[in-house]
Amino acid sequence: MTEHHHETGEWRNPVVPGCHPDPSVCRVGDDYYLATSTFEYVPGIPILHSRDLVHWTTIGHAVADLPGLRHVASSQGLFAPTLRHIGGRFVMVTTLMPEGRSFFVTADDPAGPWSAPTFVDDEWSMDPSLMEDTDGTVYFTRHGEGRHGGVFQAVIDLTTGALDAPPREIWRGTGGIWPEGPHLYRVGDWYVLMISEGGTSYDHSLTVARSRSPWGPFEAYVGNPILTHRHLPDHSFQAIGHADLFDTPDGAWFMMLLGIRPVDRAHHLGRETFLAPVRWVDGWPVTDATVEPVMRSPGLPLPAPHTEPGAGALPGVGPEWFGLRAPADDRWAVDGRGLVLRGLPATLDDAEPVAFVCRRQQHLDVVLTAVVEFEPVDRDDVAGLALRLSDDRHVVLGVALADGLRAVELRVTDPGGCRLAGAATVGAGPVELVVSATATDYTCSFRSGGVLRTLGVVPTRTLAVLEAESFIGVVVGPYASSRVGTEAVVTAWSYRPSDVDGTLANGVTA
Repeated sequence: MTEHHHETGEWRNPVVPGCHPDPSVCRVGDDYYLATSTFEYVPGIPILHSRDLVHWTTIGHAVADLPGLRHVASSQGLFAPTLRHIGGRFVMVTTLMPEGRSFFVTADDPAGPWSAPTFVDDEWSMDPSLMEDTDGTVYFTRHGEGRHGGVFQAVIDLTTGALDAPPREIWRGTGGIWPEGPHLYRVGDWYVLMISEGGTSYDHSLTVARSRSPWGPFEAYVGNPILTHRHLPDHSFQAIGHADLFDTPDGAWFMMLLGIRPVDRAHHLGRETFLAPVRWVDGWPVTDATVEPVMRSPGLPLPAPHTEPGAGALPGVGPEWFGLRAPADDRWAVDGRGLVLRGLPATLDDAEPVAFVCRRQQHLDVVLTAVVEFEPVDRDDVAGLALRLSDDRHVVLGVALADGLRAVELRVTDPGGCRLAGAATVGAGPVELVVSATATDYTCSFRSGGVLRTLGVVPTRTLAVLEAESFIGVVVGPYASSRVGTEAVVTAWSYRPSDVDGTLANGVTA
């Protein structure tokens, strides 16, 4: 039997940095599993594992591929998963937007393999959740009717996806817009319903209600919202909301929730996952007033903090790497030379699968490098290092052909179009591309012949989310584009964060 120590644990937030929004947590014994949204990226819905709620490792993905993602727009795709353990199986339910079709997949092992999708027999839904009651009934709870809608529910058959009836409204929240992200819990004799209101930006908040019946009527907590930072404009964390409640083997309660770390009212790392303690007062889940960078809670013993090693492995090997809109197919592969990218005509401007292997930027201060071997033969050929927020916000530092000469170019794309922010001819041989990131800037350089030369500095605000215009954060990695299929080889790669922004104390590995 595992011994559990009731001592004060301390951790730094966010516990899962980088774009990991809409967190959902499932505990099985002493093991915790976490799922977050992935939108247009494939494979979709990462599954992370932890034994202490603070150190998390990606062990796989719940959705290997989905044809409906092939041409989906930025910030569309797979929304708001819920991860549960029901009937001895892991079940993950999510929605393919903008179709509004919810589906679930199942697995005996959360690392996979996961089943093919089973679509829910529901006309339209968003932010679906599942709850198994004590009698085995499974409730399907989801948002409906949009900005001024509510929470709807039905009983679901997890063998077929059939609902016992069209979902019916059970609560409309407390009056905030977008009453979404619902989760229903059975806690003793109470059915507790937690949702988010105010939209997933600076007015985000968490509210709760309860009933003796899963169908209501639901009584709202007089202290709602139970958590929000909307009244704290100077706090380093904003947009706090979209949470999932769970307990530890010792009976302590916590929530995982999303938040952002804005830089001058803009954020480029995306919505990240935070951990906060919860206590029950008179049958209501109550939180501390705020989510802080350093938090403590009894009953959460933690191993000694450690730092994340530099990511030296080639992309495409570990589960922290993924692609855009489609799996690898013939666009990249790892062989004895390194990571081989086979350029496609599609570019980062297009809502298409492209030759781009990426990981989340998880730290404000980080140095990214890639050693590229590439001989462009066409003016449209480019290969190198890309930083992407969306189809209309991305940066490419790459080897290209300029006036018939091999060159390194810095191309910056924003809603105003693409501009050449720097260029320099370069001789034959491998080129090391270097991006040094701070909270405010990306300094883009290259090294050839042993000499490091800076091409330009791009403000992080260029790749930032302003208010709620995008649901995702910056991803980084090797990229190639070519009308004639020119190959690029990445022979080395590194992601070297510093601990300036404090997130390394948790030793997050993916």
